[in-house]
Amino acid sequence: MYGALFIIVGALLWYLFIKPSDYTIRFEAKTFPGAINQNLKLWDTTLDTVQTIQQEGDLYHLTQMLRFGDSIHEYKWKIKPLTDSTSKVIVNVRDEKHSFMNKVQVPFKETDFVKRSKRTVLNYMEILNEHIDNFKVTIVGEEDVPTKYIAYIPIKVTQLQKAGGMMKNFSFLTGELYSHGVALDGPPMVEVTNWNRENDSLHYNFGQPIIRSERLPIGTEIKYKRIFKKRALKAEYNGNYMTSDRAWYALMDYAKKNNIEVIPEPVEIFFNKPIGTGDIHWKSEIYMPIKESDE
Repeated sequence: MYGALFIIVGALLWYLFIKPSDYTIRFEAKTFPGAINQNLKLWDTTLDTVQTIQQEGDLYHLTQMLRFGDSIHEYKWKIKPLTDSTSKVIVNVRDEKHSFMNKVQVPFKETDFVKRSKRTVLNYMEILNEHIDNFKVTIVGEEDVPTKYIAYIPIKVTQLQKAGGMMKNFSFLTGELYSHGVALDGPPMVEVTNWNRENDSLHYNFGQPIIRSERLPIGTEIKYKRIFKKRALKAEYNGNYMTSDRAWYALMDYAKKNNIEVIPEPVEIFFNKPIGTGDIHWKSEIYMPIKESDE
């Protein structure tokens, strides 16, 4: 009897004074963790937040501070992969100023705090599902990155700004090449040279494959190099090029599952002219280089 009472009292004390959240919401999503991670960060930019959403150590844990009137609520997101194409999302919500009262009331009635938490997470679920419906990643398997000689511009941006960097430089790059009579040799491409997955920073070369000649523009910010053939994991991505990095995460997950060591410096090739908002019919090929045994 005393043992049961001790357990009950201990559980109550833990719930009221130690449990880090006031309310927990769970749902499943039909996509992989990397896509949820990036979509959460994009959604966060549209909200009244106290600070930018913080990634806690890995892409599976994020902390978000949302402002509601004069209250600040902490949302701790945990993403757990279930299968190759499904994930479970756990959201722990806390209002530090009213945490004790929330814990007392939540088990017995649907408070305004609970209603607001449900509305917020439901709003995100709708945005996530809309995003999921508008892109598709298909893992192809091992192939070679094609050899190309490219004219390129090196760009440093955040991951969310990748497409913006491409659009900003596309007209200048192709305009210079056309004005000098340079022959093109395929669709534009991106070669990532550094991908910091902790702070989502990117260094990449935005390039246009060309036929090497003596007509190349010199004295501008355009640089030239050859991309050599290398073994890689390949995926096809369909959707807006702003979110083609979703395929990067799918390839990283595939590599981990199949014990393939890769270099997180993807190469992207874009096959459609980006006009409009983008849709599932846009196509790009994504290559994640495989690390050679002597590297």
